[in-house]
Amino acid sequence: MPVAALSDVAVSFHLMNAPARQTSHPGSRATTWFVHGDVVDAATLKDAKHVDHWFQVSEIDVLAAAGAATVVALGDSITDGHGATTNGNDRWTDVLAARLQGGKKTRNLGVSNQGIGGNHLLTDGLGPNVLARFDRDVLAPAGARWVIVFEGVNDLGGLARTGEVTAAEHAAMVQHVTAAYEQIVLRAHAHGLKVIGATITPYVGSDYYHPGSTSEADRQAVNQWIRAAGHFDAVVDFDAVVRDPQRPDHLLPGFDCGDHLHPSPAGYKAMGEAIPLALFER
Repeated sequence: MPVAALSDVAVSFHLMNAPARQTSHPGSRATTWFVHGDVVDAATLKDAKHVDHWFQVSEIDVLAAAGAATVVALGDSITDGHGATTNGNDRWTDVLAARLQGGKKTRNLGVSNQGIGGNHLLTDGLGPNVLARFDRDVLAPAGARWVIVFEGVNDLGGLARTGEVTAAEHAAMVQHVTAAYEQIVLRAHAHGLKVIGATITPYVGSDYYHPGSTSEADRQAVNQWIRAAGHFDAVVDFDAVVRDPQRPDHLLPGFDCGDHLHPSPAGYKAMGEAIPLALFER
């Protein structure tokens, strides 16, 4: 069926028996409605209950016109949309998708949000690590031409979350993170994708990671590597967009959802608007 760009699509399905395991998206920020019985033909679900998660469906492939392509956003909860409005579609990826649709040279491009809350570059957490899921989430989807890599805060923050570690361990973490970026670039280039690196946003004050000066120094070192020429095909400086000029190791209060780690809808809007559309013009 024809579907207009940026439309919401409702998918109805019926399960004969409860599955032993299921695919789920706890951080969907979108509502699932459910009832007992087979009512997939119903226009509405009577007396339905709801939960703000997604189940079973992981993505939808669409038949697109020649020349259509996809921008893959590879990230963690800040890409998944923690802090965004439930059913509001105001993640930074949503803002980017709307801007692409508004551009004469980019309206045939879509955005695939491959953010997983709690995801890591190097180790498994909520979902497999980025290097392990790269082929499935970036290379496999049809039409992928660009990938925005916005990962690393969970690796950096998790290093000293339960107690400070040695300077050598901090240095090793920075090296491991940048080596992971290098591997991502090589693998993407081998398949003809351009890779856009996004700087890691501030998280000092986070009650979850409570980072100290050494963790902040790690973030600065990684961001310096991201910004340096010759590593990524292009760079989007999310750090510069959302940081507080008076306290650059903190999110700007108006862009902070309240946990000092995840942006607010206003922060996501600023991030999505900061990405130059010229990066995707062909």
